[in-house]
Amino acid sequence: MNKEYDVIVVGTGTAGLYAALQFESAVRVLLISKRELPLSNSSLAQGGVAAVLDLEHDDYTLHFEDTMVAGGRRNDPKAVEVLVKEGPDNVRAINAMGVDFDKEQDGSLQKTLEAGHSRRRIVHHKDSTGKAIVDALIEQVRERDNIQIAENTLLFSLERAENGFFAGIMDANGEAQMVGCRFCILATGGIGRVYQYTTNSAISTGDGITLAHKLGARIRHLSWVQFHPTAFAAEPDRERFLISEAVRGEGAVLLNGDGQRFAHHYDSRGELAPRDVVSRAIVQESIKKGNEHFYLDITHKDPEFVKNRFPMIYQRCLEEGVDITVDRIPVFPCQHYLMGGIQVDLRSATTVDRLYAAGECSHTGVHGANRLASNSLLEALVFSRRAARDIQRRLKEEGERSIGRAPALPRLTGAALPHGLRTEIRAIIQDAHFVIPKPEKVPEGLRRLEEIRSQLETGEYAVCSDYVEAHSLATVAALILEEVSGKREG
Repeated sequence: MNKEYDVIVVGTGTAGLYAALQFESAVRVLLISKRELPLSNSSLAQGGVAAVLDLEHDDYTLHFEDTMVAGGRRNDPKAVEVLVKEGPDNVRAINAMGVDFDKEQDGSLQKTLEAGHSRRRIVHHKDSTGKAIVDALIEQVRERDNIQIAENTLLFSLERAENGFFAGIMDANGEAQMVGCRFCILATGGIGRVYQYTTNSAISTGDGITLAHKLGARIRHLSWVQFHPTAFAAEPDRERFLISEAVRGEGAVLLNGDGQRFAHHYDSRGELAPRDVVSRAIVQESIKKGNEHFYLDITHKDPEFVKNRFPMIYQRCLEEGVDITVDRIPVFPCQHYLMGGIQVDLRSATTVDRLYAAGECSHTGVHGANRLASNSLLEALVFSRRAARDIQRRLKEEGERSIGRAPALPRLTGAALPHGLRTEIRAIIQDAHFVIPKPEKVPEGLRRLEEIRSQLETGEYAVCSDYVEAHSLATVAALILEEVSGKREG
């Protein structure tokens, strides 16, 4: 591995992979993946990508308005305008890169409807769109000679240099080194593992947000957490698989334990209201009924249509003993997405010079207080390309520059992490800041989180993935409750 790069991209979901592919062949890129390359939240994305690809039946202003409405009009209008206008070109670009979107008989891209959208504008690959995108982008990345891939590599530190950063990285064998870069793009995904129940992958521990915060970058609206209303209500596993918004878009109805539709009692849009509205409806109905028995029912649709349209969901539910063509699907809200994160401008630049962020770890302002379905992959594409293009411009303007002298590696050996800290962190956040928050739980929860974070920062623990992730979770959880309590601006 080289000691210096022009750009380090951290994270291999849609944002990280797509950013790496935007650079010219002379730009030396290091792409860091905490685990195996395909493991990311992007790979778990089911529904699709929302974009205005048919101006005869859709319009940018409609997509703009749908996004603003879903976000409670707390979105940044300039960022939303960039999203909806640049989105289609990026969707066409990944289609050309080999992403196999489903097509109509005439060869045009098939479009579906999801909650909160006023038009059928979501292009998809069955019900595993994220995987289709990530797989195609990985294939492209592997073909680029200027991109070096570091799989199963832990980023444990990020320090400012004279003209860039030095990153402390550790491979799967525990071998560590410092590598330099002139620019860094954080595309590290979300914070799902700070909750007891999440649809996120195991790597979603907020590492990028924690590193950016340590560097002094502004973090905004970390308490804006989206809870998906229809996660499969499995046995108590932290990672729950999603029953896509598109299932309701194709006609599934939401039922309580008595087999009654209820969503329309809480909002006139019923099952097709935005995610936060439907999640609150379920929790309110749960309190009213005194149980957590809720179901999605799509059994009235043709079985072959259901199997062909949702093959992954069909198979995954079948593994849990539920045949969705004849059985109701047990569902309940759980943590799904972070709307806040590392504050960036329209170039995806953070408040720290030479540091950029894209994807779920960033806060572009696109989503407002609640993300519109299938806007996440679109945001990852649009703003990661903007980050890469701004860096490419700066590299050309600056010419060759020295990064500076690499610092010595920090102490890496020490005591093992105490058992149960991450479990305690999750319990605190799950209790205090779920769908309907409990303000009375915040003060004591924050006090304990600050105690845990201090313990991790002052104790002499061995630097490894367990330690880094526990510290990230404690930091993120504390930042959420600091914001909720008013101790930190959102």
